[in-house]
Amino acid sequence: MGAGRSTARPTASLPFTMRAVLIIANPNPDGFSHALAERAIAGLTAAGHQVLVHDLYAEGFGAAMSAEERQAYHGEHPALDPLVVEHIADLTDAEIVVFVYPTWWSSVPAILKGWFERVLVPGTGFVFDGDGKVKPGLTNVRRLVGISTYGSPWVSVKITNDNGRRIIMRAMRLSTGLRTRCNWLGLYAMDTVSDTERASFLDRVERKMARL
Repeated sequence: MGAGRSTARPTASLPFTMRAVLIIANPNPDGFSHALAERAIAGLTAAGHQVLVHDLYAEGFGAAMSAEERQAYHGEHPALDPLVVEHIADLTDAEIVVFVYPTWWSSVPAILKGWFERVLVPGTGFVFDGDGKVKPGLTNVRRLVGISTYGSPWVSVKITNDNGRRIIMRAMRLSTGLRTRCNWLGLYAMDTVSDTERASFLDRVERKMARL
């Protein structure tokens, strides 16, 4: 995959259907996560979706919220970094959001955790109604998809609560609204599965994305 932000458009023979943003969080461009992202993009474009890709490591996305950002968090302009502003603009225009990452320490990589903290700020991730109650801010998102690999088998992942999945499928869904449909694709025991099983999972990801 190319570095940073890129766009994949549907083939000319297919009508444009939905806008998708794919977020990938893996520092190794030759890693399996990037192979998964490529197959996800292939499936989405085959379905006629326009896909915008953000490779967080290639873009140099900062994982830590700065002191200045925290002070601005509840102000009129909580996003100070131009890169964060760009991500917000793309996210608020998306109908499908896909996350591709390896599960580390039972959760998302730090760079992706920072993405949630810095991008899903007030006015984006949530808004307040006239009574001061919190409401979803990303009701434009109709589908949430998580694609992850795990070094541990499924039983161990379940025991440790699979926190990355909970962040995306539960916490972020509160920002998009409970009507958002969610899909999760996980490859467990990544370190010991066969090449055939890896290839099968790649095929499964592409098929699933082609059906969105």
